[in-house]
Amino acid sequence: MKINLLSCDAARPDKRAITKCITEIASNVSDSLAKEFTDILLEGDAVDIEISDKNSASDLRALRKLDIDYEILEE
Repeated sequence: MKINLLSCDAARPDKRAITKCITEIASNVSDSLAKEFTDILLEGDAVDIEISDKNSASDLRALRKLDIDYEILEE
């Protein structure tokens, strides 16, 4: 499933937690790439990632807990 991470609305976003979440849920994303995606997201730009379908509900829940807005591009 492809999703677009739109923004992070947390008052004080936890960069490490966001990076760890992206590393865990995204397919074929290294720690350094996840860190770069986190920086891009926190600057206000959208990021496209692909997640595996079998854990998608828990992956999306993890994003919501971090106050990350997303949209599903394709399932």
